Amino acid sequence: MDRLGRVREHGGMTSAHGVSLSSRVILINGVLFALGTALLAFSPATVSPRPLWSEVIVLAVGLAVMIVANSVLVGSNLRPLDRLVAQLDRARSTDPIERLPVPESGISRELAISVNDLLGRIEAAQRDSSLAALAAQEAERARIAQELHDGVGQSLTAVLLELGALAEQAPPETAASLERAREATRASLDEVRGVARQLRPHVLEDLGLRSALAALTTELFTHTSTHVSRGIMPGLPVLDDAVELVVFRVAQEALTNVARHAEAATVELSLAQVGGDVVLTVADDGRGIRSGATGTGLRGMRERASLVHGNLAVERRDGGGTVVRLEVPW
Repeated sequence: MDRLGRVREHGGMTSAHGVSLSSRVILINGVLFALGTALLAFSPATVSPRPLWSEVIVLAVGLAVMIVANSVLVGSNLRPLDRLVAQLDRARSTDPIERLPVPESGISRELAISVNDLLGRIEAAQRDSSLAALAAQEAERARIAQELHDGVGQSLTAVLLELGALAEQAPPETAASLERAREATRASLDEVRGVARQLRPHVLEDLGLRSALAALTTELFTHTSTHVSRGIMPGLPVLDDAVELVVFRVAQEALTNVARHAEAATVELSLAQVGGDVVLTVADDGRGIRSGATGTGLRGMRERASLVHGNLAVERRDGGGTVVRLEVPW
């Protein structure tokens, strides 16, 4: 039987022995009331039409004993549940939600097992949903890249050829203007192709993560004064496609930020295995990230990291610059 079937919302929670919590409480109270009735029926104690103080005291003591006994017996059944609720409140404050400690016996054990099983199912469903969203996002990126290449790229290529033909036939004063338009068109075509490559990293699909990272740094920093240092550990574990894609996208966003905004003299990229994690680090000596920054790029990197249960840290570097560190379990 599924563990979740051990908890039913029909007259209370049901333990492994088939006795619900409400039934236990009713049974305890019934036993106490039966004992009290039996004592009154078969004991020599009587109550006068006008009760004496001694009789009132006896009744009060009997009532107090029943209340205390009821509190002890009911409390012993409910106290483990109170502890379980407190543990669940503490677990909810963690990210991801921690599993509940499982007591050795009792209804709280069954409930803790069921809650942990439910949390596991929720996390698995969230992971599947997140990976599906990642796949859909990459499919849309690929579609847009194809549209840019086949649509806008081909149109700009046709314009470029037409401008070249016109420049050859035009008088010198017009040819100069056409040449400037041709250069602007060529720059636009290069930009469109660059955007298409960023949207769909063919090198990652064709040659793997190591070559894709090398090609990425070459593309971004070849025509800049920034010195690039790459350190990719040999013999990295085989990563699944989703993890490779997340590592590449985080590196792409971090390196693009360095190229555009950091004004860095050097940037270091490393990829290594540390224990059970694959760790990507991008460090630069540029201007440094501003305190409390929450841009779209940062949010995107954090969201991607969470899809593969990774941890992302973006911090200012001692001496100036920024360090982006991604840790992904493999």
